[in-house]
Amino acid sequence: MSTSILRRFSGSTFRQTQRYAKPTQRRPLSTPSHSPKAWRPYATASAVVAFSAAAYALGSIYPPSVFTILFPRTAPGPLDPNTPEARAYTDELEQSLQTLPLLQSLREKADADDWYEVRPYRNFPEERRVNSLTSGALRGPGKLALHPLVRAKKDESESYVFTHVGRGLCGHDGIIHGGLLATLLDETLARTAIANLPEKVGVTAQLTLNYRAPTRADQFIVIRTFLTEAKGRKVTVTGHVEDLDGTLLVEASATFVQPRYAKLLNTEALKQAMGEPPKSHAPVHLADGQLRSK
Repeated sequence: MSTSILRRFSGSTFRQTQRYAKPTQRRPLSTPSHSPKAWRPYATASAVVAFSAAAYALGSIYPPSVFTILFPRTAPGPLDPNTPEARAYTDELEQSLQTLPLLQSLREKADADDWYEVRPYRNFPEERRVNSLTSGALRGPGKLALHPLVRAKKDESESYVFTHVGRGLCGHDGIIHGGLLATLLDETLARTAIANLPEKVGVTAQLTLNYRAPTRADQFIVIRTFLTEAKGRKVTVTGHVEDLDGTLLVEASATFVQPRYAKLLNTEALKQAMGEPPKSHAPVHLADGQLRSK
């Protein structure tokens, strides 16, 4: 009896297993094909390598400004000013200055006769120049290689000042020192202020600066000045520094006050430093050191 019950149970279990078991599907014998998904990692890796190589090559030729600031390229120090190489470098910069598109366009404007040009410090006595910051200590190839070119309005209400800042004037390597820009702005704004004061001599100043963008070394910059207000011995001038593309680099405003003892100061030396306006009303260019009338 127990044997028959066991057989019935085993048979019932076997039939239930067969009922729920799925038949195994046999695949036909064939050569396995490569799916496109298998190649995707290799294609992606190749694209990444190609893009990285192209980006590296372009970045080396045309480095972005951010990377140029963070990782500046090394450069040799300033040349000895007494060598032929230094003189050739300065002459080449002078030629570049005279052919700057902005300067050329200003000389060709309809109101060109309302402006004049001078070169500050060009006629400054050597015995005074050696102890001057911008015309002596900072003068030379790789620093302030050229005397600035000032294109000022005859009524002294505004001016353009073109100058070249070399690699030897940096704070962070490749970026011009902010203190140097402050010095150039102080002198340039003071020139406009002094031209609008009664005695045309020295002043005391309160200068406010707003740095807008880093100033790259080894380039021409333009300093613009604008007379804001002139009342007796007090003059307010605003200005800014920009590159040749018109990018605003530094903004500045200053109030200049002439001391009461101004009459006792050496006005002749200051005029030589600033660059005197021409005697005649005809516009002149002092590009070659000689007066030229149009």
